[in-house]
Amino acid sequence: MSTPALGKPVKHFKAKATNGLDISLSALKGSNIVIYFYPKDSTPGCTTEGQEFRDLYDEFRKLDTYVVGVSRDSLKSHENFKAKQCFPFDLISDPEESLCNLFDVIKEKNMFGRKYMGIERSTFLIDKKGILRHEWRKVKVKGHAQAVLETVKSL
Repeated sequence: MSTPALGKPVKHFKAKATNGLDISLSALKGSNIVIYFYPKDSTPGCTTEGQEFRDLYDEFRKLDTYVVGVSRDSLKSHENFKAKQCFPFDLISDPEESLCNLFDVIKEKNMFGRKYMGIERSTFLIDKKGILRHEWRKVKVKGHAQAVLETVKSL
Protein backbone atom coordinates (compact mmCIF):
# COMPACT_ATOMS: atom_id res chain seq x y z
CA MET A 1 0.00 0.00 0.00
CA SER A 2 1.51 3.34 -0.98
CA THR A 3 1.62 6.17 1.53
CA PRO A 4 0.01 9.43 0.43
CA ALA A 5 2.56 11.92 -0.89
CA LEU A 6 2.39 15.66 -0.47
CA GLY A 7 0.64 17.29 -3.42
CA LYS A 8 -0.93 14.00 -4.51
CA PRO A 9 -4.46 12.60 -4.09
CA VAL A 10 -5.09 10.49 -1.01
CA LYS A 11 -6.33 6.98 -1.74
CA HIS A 12 -10.03 6.47 -0.97
CA PHE A 13 -10.79 5.19 2.50
CA LYS A 14 -13.88 4.31 4.48
CA ALA A 15 -13.90 3.64 8.21
CA LYS A 16 -16.24 3.12 11.17
CA ALA A 17 -16.56 6.07 13.52
CA THR A 18 -18.47 7.27 16.55
CA ASN A 19 -22.18 8.07 16.25
CA GLY A 20 -22.58 5.02 14.00
CA LEU A 21 -20.96 6.85 11.09
CA ASP A 22 -19.02 5.48 8.16
CA ILE A 23 -16.51 8.18 7.33
CA SER A 24 -15.08 8.17 3.83
CA LEU A 25 -12.83 10.46 1.86
CA SER A 26 -15.41 10.74 -0.92
CA ALA A 27 -18.16 11.79 1.53
CA LEU A 28 -15.97 14.60 2.86
CA LYS A 29 -14.69 15.79 -0.52
CA GLY A 30 -15.47 19.46 -0.95
CA SER A 31 -14.25 20.22 2.58
CA ASN A 32 -10.76 20.23 4.04
CA ILE A 33 -10.03 17.31 6.36
CA VAL A 34 -7.69 17.21 9.34
CA ILE A 35 -7.11 13.59 10.29
CA TYR A 36 -5.05 13.09 13.39
CA PHE A 37 -3.72 9.75 14.61
CA TYR A 38 -3.12 9.20 18.31
CA PRO A 39 -2.00 6.19 20.36
CA LYS A 40 -4.75 5.60 22.96
CA ASP A 41 -8.01 7.02 24.29
CA SER A 42 -8.00 8.70 27.72
CA THR A 43 -4.23 8.90 28.12
CA PRO A 44 -2.77 12.28 29.14
CA GLY A 45 -1.19 13.30 25.80
CA CYS A 46 -4.08 12.03 23.70
CA THR A 47 -6.60 13.77 25.93
CA THR A 48 -4.72 17.07 25.71
CA GLU A 49 -4.42 16.77 21.93
CA GLY A 50 -8.14 16.09 21.55
CA GLN A 51 -9.01 18.96 23.90
CA GLU A 52 -6.92 21.38 21.83
CA PHE A 53 -8.70 20.32 18.63
CA ARG A 54 -12.02 20.56 20.50
CA ASP A 55 -11.29 24.08 21.70
CA LEU A 56 -10.46 25.24 18.14
CA TYR A 57 -13.18 23.21 16.41
CA ASP A 58 -15.45 26.18 15.64
CA GLU A 59 -12.54 27.94 13.95
CA PHE A 60 -11.81 24.85 11.85
CA ARG A 61 -15.49 24.63 10.84
CA LYS A 62 -15.51 28.32 9.81
CA LEU A 63 -12.73 27.34 7.39
CA ASP A 64 -14.86 24.46 6.03
CA THR A 65 -12.57 21.92 7.68
CA TYR A 66 -13.58 18.66 9.34
CA VAL A 67 -11.47 17.26 12.16
CA VAL A 68 -11.41 13.53 12.84
CA GLY A 69 -9.26 11.52 15.25
CA VAL A 70 -8.05 7.96 14.68
CA SER A 71 -6.71 5.26 16.98
CA ARG A 72 -6.91 1.49 17.26
CA ASP A 73 -9.32 1.69 20.22
CA SER A 74 -12.82 0.22 19.97
CA LEU A 75 -15.88 2.27 19.06
CA LYS A 76 -17.14 1.80 22.63
CA SER A 77 -13.92 3.25 24.02
CA HIS A 78 -14.14 6.12 21.50
CA GLU A 79 -17.75 6.88 22.42
CA ASN A 80 -16.81 7.10 26.11
CA PHE A 81 -13.71 9.23 25.39
CA LYS A 82 -15.66 11.54 23.09
CA ALA A 83 -18.52 11.99 25.60
CA LYS A 84 -16.23 12.56 28.59
CA GLN A 85 -14.18 15.19 26.73
CA CYS A 86 -17.16 16.75 24.87
CA PHE A 87 -15.45 16.34 21.50
CA PRO A 88 -17.61 17.86 18.73
CA PHE A 89 -15.83 15.73 16.11
CA ASP A 90 -15.91 12.01 15.49
CA LEU A 91 -13.30 9.39 16.25
CA ILE A 92 -12.47 6.54 13.87
CA SER A 93 -11.83 3.07 15.23
CA ASP A 94 -9.06 1.33 13.26
CA PRO A 95 -8.36 -1.99 15.06
CA GLU A 96 -7.28 -3.66 11.80
CA GLU A 97 -4.87 -0.74 11.19
CA SER A 98 -6.02 -0.24 7.59
CA LEU A 99 -6.10 3.56 7.88
CA CYS A 100 -2.98 3.53 10.06
CA ASN A 101 -1.17 1.55 7.35
CA LEU A 102 -2.49 3.79 4.56
CA PHE A 103 -0.88 6.78 6.30
CA ASP A 104 2.15 4.78 7.53
CA VAL A 105 1.79 5.73 11.20
CA ILE A 106 2.50 2.33 12.78
CA LYS A 107 6.08 2.53 14.03
CA GLU A 108 8.32 0.71 16.45
CA LYS A 109 8.14 2.34 19.85
CA ASN A 110 10.11 1.81 23.03
CA MET A 111 8.68 2.14 26.54
CA PHE A 112 10.81 1.25 29.53
CA GLY A 113 13.08 -0.85 27.32
CA ARG A 114 10.21 -2.81 25.80
CA LYS A 115 9.82 -2.48 22.04
CA TYR A 116 6.38 -2.68 20.46
CA MET A 117 4.50 -1.49 17.38
CA GLY A 118 2.20 1.47 17.98
CA ILE A 119 0.74 4.61 16.47
CA GLU A 120 3.19 7.46 16.00
CA ARG A 121 1.25 10.64 16.76
CA SER A 122 0.72 12.18 13.30
CA THR A 123 -1.65 14.61 11.58
CA PHE A 124 -2.56 15.05 7.93
CA LEU A 125 -4.28 17.91 6.13
CA ILE A 126 -6.25 16.96 3.03
CA ASP A 127 -7.71 19.74 0.90
CA LYS A 128 -11.17 20.04 -0.66
CA LYS A 129 -10.05 18.10 -3.75
CA GLY A 130 -8.64 15.17 -1.77
CA ILE A 131 -5.00 16.25 -2.14
CA LEU A 132 -2.59 15.81 0.77
CA ARG A 133 -1.39 19.34 1.57
CA HIS A 134 0.55 18.92 4.80
CA GLU A 135 1.68 16.26 7.24
CA TRP A 136 3.02 16.42 10.75
CA ARG A 137 4.84 13.38 12.12
CA LYS A 138 6.21 12.73 15.62
CA VAL A 139 3.82 15.41 16.85
CA LYS A 140 4.42 17.21 20.13
CA VAL A 141 0.94 17.88 21.56
CA LYS A 142 1.23 21.35 23.10
CA GLY A 143 0.17 23.95 20.52
CA HIS A 144 -0.15 21.43 17.71
CA ALA A 145 -3.84 22.06 16.97
CA GLN A 146 -3.14 25.80 16.67
CA ALA A 147 -0.29 25.11 14.22
CA VAL A 148 -2.65 22.93 12.13
CA LEU A 149 -5.27 25.70 12.17
CA GLU A 150 -2.72 28.24 10.94
CA THR A 151 -1.80 25.90 8.09
CA VAL A 152 -5.48 25.50 7.14
CA LYS A 153 -5.80 29.30 7.06
CA SER A 154 -2.93 29.43 4.55
CA LEU A 155 -4.65 27.11 2.04
